[in-house]
Amino acid sequence: MTLRMLTAGESHGRGLVAVLEGMPRGLEVSTSALELDLARRRRGYGRSPRMKLERDEVRILAGVRDGVTMGSPLALWIENSGSSFWEEAMSFDEVPPEAMEARAIRSPRPGHADLPGCLKFLLRDAREVAERASARSTAARVACGSVCRLLLKELGVEVQGAVCSIGRSYFGMPSSEEEWERAFASDMGLWSSDLERTAVREIEGAAQEGDSLGGTFWVRAKGVPPGLGSLSEWDRRLDARLAFALMSIPSVKGVEVGMGFALSSMRGSEAHDAFVIGPHGPRRTSNRSGGIDGGLSNGEDILLRASLKPIPTIPRSLQSFDVRDMSPSHSHSERADVCAVPAACVVGEAMVCLVLASVFLEEFGGGTLLELKERVFGYRELRRRWFEGVR
Repeated sequence: MTLRMLTAGESHGRGLVAVLEGMPRGLEVSTSALELDLARRRRGYGRSPRMKLERDEVRILAGVRDGVTMGSPLALWIENSGSSFWEEAMSFDEVPPEAMEARAIRSPRPGHADLPGCLKFLLRDAREVAERASARSTAARVACGSVCRLLLKELGVEVQGAVCSIGRSYFGMPSSEEEWERAFASDMGLWSSDLERTAVREIEGAAQEGDSLGGTFWVRAKGVPPGLGSLSEWDRRLDARLAFALMSIPSVKGVEVGMGFALSSMRGSEAHDAFVIGPHGPRRTSNRSGGIDGGLSNGEDILLRASLKPIPTIPRSLQSFDVRDMSPSHSHSERADVCAVPAACVVGEAMVCLVLASVFLEEFGGGTLLELKERVFGYRELRRRWFEGVR
């Protein structure tokens, strides 16, 4: 069984549609659970005023009956709360030219999809590009990822995120279960009030200068059994699939597994995680590999870090040009986030949930949640017996 997600919708259109195909029958799904993650996606100091307008209320249109998945595709609807202000510009019908001109994007933003999108579709107005390239579309991903989070919880897997850095302020990674929990619940994705204050000061400084900030975030998957993924097929390697999913998030420009790039400067004796035998089987003395070896999960926590570039829409416009006559101008500017790293962290969690749920379904199959759980827990039991047999 393969899990597939499709989304549709524009940033200022009527709303977003998501279809999630491949979920087994029998999973309890509620809109309140999905809206909890969507509320976390709106978090963070330095977000645009739009985050105060959006309610992100989810309607389940298909695939759920009496609060339980039916085994058929799920269809989800998230209305854009401010769409009425854009009704003319985003109308399905022909509208007066002045309405289109008022919302047009004529000067591409460096770092945005504006110019490559105009060249792809031969446009003289980047509005159509910006509407779909906008990170608003990630709300649909988060809703689907939230469904997958519910499935993973049933299988003994927990996915959490934490902000690692904002601008030039570096925070590291949570060092205990309590700190991971605090980061998950924090408005800034951080695990102490001191770190939150540092992040806010960094964002305030950029805002005062009419600028924007990027940063990095961690996503951790706890409880993934060893052996998931592939060591032989390039497109089924677990690390490759997770990196692909995180790189698909708007503004993400880098992904690493575990210590990633830092491993390249170490010697082998320093870089690799040595084995010890514990009461529940072989474990590693460290987790520099981030829970994945040779394209397969190894039983340790899966640790992924993604790097987010600064938001390309900034009040301090950059040098650009007018796409109508190629004359010099300054880049387009409208309301936008100063920093979206805490929100992107939630999107990162959703994408990891989507990939892991898909891998579980491919590995173990089953048309119902009950079948899937029996196969997963049977798989775990066989690995436990393997350890006991060789001991």
